[in-house]
Amino acid sequence: MSALGRLGTFPDDSAEVDTVVALTSVGAGQGAQGVTDDQGEVELTFASASVPLERLYVYPTNAYWSLRREGVTLTDGTQVALRPLALDYNDCLRHYYRNVPDDAGQGVTVGVVDTGVAEHPDLVIAGGANTVVGEDPSDYGDNGEGHGTHVAGIVAARGRPPTGIRGVAPGVSLRAYRVFAQGSKQASSFAIAKAIDQAVTDGCDLVNLSLGGGPPDPVLQAAIADARAGGSACIIAAGNNLRGPVSFPASDELAVAVSALGRLGTFPDDSAEVDTITAPFGSDEAEFIGDFSNVGPQMDLTAPGVGIISTVPGSYSEISGTSMACPAATGVAARLLASSEVLGAARDATRSEAIVSLLLASARDRGFPDPYEGHGLPQPC
Repeated sequence: MSALGRLGTFPDDSAEVDTVVALTSVGAGQGAQGVTDDQGEVELTFASASVPLERLYVYPTNAYWSLRREGVTLTDGTQVALRPLALDYNDCLRHYYRNVPDDAGQGVTVGVVDTGVAEHPDLVIAGGANTVVGEDPSDYGDNGEGHGTHVAGIVAARGRPPTGIRGVAPGVSLRAYRVFAQGSKQASSFAIAKAIDQAVTDGCDLVNLSLGGGPPDPVLQAAIADARAGGSACIIAAGNNLRGPVSFPASDELAVAVSALGRLGTFPDDSAEVDTITAPFGSDEAEFIGDFSNVGPQMDLTAPGVGIISTVPGSYSEISGTSMACPAATGVAARLLASSEVLGAARDATRSEAIVSLLLASARDRGFPDPYEGHGLPQPC
């Protein structure tokens, strides 16, 4: 048995758990994994006391960058230092969308349909709902997964680096709609459809859905269509199935589907984000579409989605996924809408189509095949 320890300290309010993956053979997927205890230590069982690893990964829950290291020999008491997140770091999101004034996106209401949104110093939540059957409808706080809080921060965090982080459109009115039960990673189509309906009723101009999977569902398709008819646009993550087809509901003809753009130099060279780098590369050879991102003819946009720093309950975390790219595009849409006469138009299909047109027309081609980027990277006004 070899024990792998970790150097580094975490915020006092952080419920930090790291997942450690030690691979003796990457190709065969052989090795061991575990999670750290409250002392930052994990026990991994191998046949000998000294184990040469092809690759070692550490995935912190928050406050630190992930770690990817090759050629490590693991022995009892091995210590590994993690790199703390600097909240003024120029990650992929801030490379393309610099920190903006407090009022960017003001007048626009954004609904985040997700795992709920936690209270956080960088977030102001105007309201929301919980549409999970059997749960308190007024409990739209984070369900313990942290995903929705991270998504919300990308759209609308109002912090100031280096003590906080700022989203793409901090001036929006942010609403949270929880569709995942407490501690659950699964949501029903009924809960999602009900949340979309409620978001439209509550006046959300944009509905962010960083979720997906499963076959097309007529109830959810109807909710997306009703949102479009009611003057709202649904912006949806394309999915993270390693170049699989665009997942539902992003594949719906009335959805705005978003893939995940990455850029070399916007994450540490020893982070796990290195594994997301793959061809094809864009006209700018530093750009790529994350290897996890789905692709297909339904793709509408690409947006920053590799190594994105944002809010999580009680702290901050970096995460990669189309779930991160989606709210980046939503934030851009909010800024475009805030400066357009479309914002004050009657809430009908003509209005929602104009919102989508504003967003797609702002996009700039990055040199990828259309199934990877659609119209390209959206640009705020």
